[in-house]
Amino acid sequence: MRPRIGHIQYLNCLPLYYGLINNKALFHVDLVKGTPTELNRLFLDNKLDVSPISAIEYCLNAGRLMLLPDLTVSSDGEVKSILLICREPLKKLNGKKIALTTNSATSRILTKIIVKEKYNLDVKYIDAKPSLTEALKEAEAVLLIGDEALKILYNPEGLLLYDLGREWKELTGKKMVYAVWAVHREFAKTKPEVLQKIYSNFISSMLYSSKKLNKIAKECAKWEIFDAEFLFDYFKSLHFEFGAAYQEGMKLFFEKAGKHGFIKKVPELVFAEVKRDD
Repeated sequence: MRPRIGHIQYLNCLPLYYGLINNKALFHVDLVKGTPTELNRLFLDNKLDVSPISAIEYCLNAGRLMLLPDLTVSSDGEVKSILLICREPLKKLNGKKIALTTNSATSRILTKIIVKEKYNLDVKYIDAKPSLTEALKEAEAVLLIGDEALKILYNPEGLLLYDLGREWKELTGKKMVYAVWAVHREFAKTKPEVLQKIYSNFISSMLYSSKKLNKIAKECAKWEIFDAEFLFDYFKSLHFEFGAAYQEGMKLFFEKAGKHGFIKKVPELVFAEVKRDD
C-alpha cells in the first residue's frame, strides 16, 4: 500500500507541494487533501501516515508522534492568512464576542493568548464556520485562516485586520510555528526507508519551489481571484524551515498554552531519524 500523505488544501502549502508535482513524486503516494482540522483528525485516527498537523496537536499527542526536521508552516512576523477581523478596534472588545473558525486548532489558541496577554481583554469565544458574513452576525470579531482570510486581506472593505503572526512577533519577539510535519512513531520504526524517501521529496520540493515563487504565483493567479503580485508577496511571508529559532518560538507557544490551561504538559520536540541529501 502506498504511504498516505496529508496535504493542507490552502494556498499556504502550494509552494511546498509544487515541486512534488514537478518531480512526479505524487505518483508514489496517496495524497489526502483537507483543512488543518480535518487532517488532524485523519492523522490521529491512523488514516494518514505522514501529514502536516497543527502545532498544538503535536503538543497534545507527542508520545506517539515524531517530527520531520526542516518542515513547518511558520512566519517571522506577518503571515497574512491568519487574521482576526474586527468591526472596531480590538482594544475595545472587552466583554464582547469573538468567533473562532473551526478549521484551525493552533490559531484558536494563539488568538486567546494574544487577546489576553497583549490586549488584556476578557471576551466570550464562540465557534464559527469559515464565513465572515455569518460570523459577524453573532460576534464583533472573527478569526479566519487560509484562503478565506486571504480573500478579506485582498479586499478588506473597511474592516480592521489583525495579523496574528505580526501580533505574536510584537508580543514575544519570536517566530511562530502554525503547523508541523509529523509521522507516527510506528511508521518511522517499521518503514524508515519509505519515510526517508518521503522526507527527501519534501525537502527537494521546498528547495525547488523557493527558487520559483514568482513563477508559482503567476501560474496560481490564472485560477485564483488574487493577482500574481499579491500571491508572490504572500508566498514570501511564509516560512517552511524548522531551525533553532522556530523551535524556540514553538516551545514558547506551548509554554503560554500551558500557562493558560490549554495543555497539561510541554513536550520535548522529538525528530524522526531522516537525513537531508541536498
